[in-house]
Amino acid sequence: MADRATPNLPARDFDTTERFYAKLGFERTWRDGGWMILRRGEVQLEFFPHPHLDPSESSFGCCLRLDDMPAFVEICRAAGISAGSSGFPRLQAPQREHSGLDIAYLVDHDGSLLRLVQNA
Repeated sequence: MADRATPNLPARDFDTTERFYAKLGFERTWRDGGWMILRRGEVQLEFFPHPHLDPSESSFGCCLRLDDMPAFVEICRAAGISAGSSGFPRLQAPQREHSGLDIAYLVDHDGSLLRLVQNA
């Protein structure tokens, strides 16, 4: 296996987190009382328990660099994630940033920000 880094994100409740990400195509590869790993293709997210997290105060986040970001955004929409700039979860539509990258923003139910970046 090649060296790699994976995001570690908080989960107030592993069951709720697993159900949310399952709607987006993620599958559990590991879970015990203190850690959970979800995977969708080559994308892996790892979660730790944080039962008292206030989503509105969360500063956790990561980038998902995707070969077909627009298709993943459609999966998010089909899963019923609302568009907008407030509430949890929420999705902000893709836009071309000053960097030249196309990026959409997904905030999960625990307030973690996932930047959805289209691979160049």
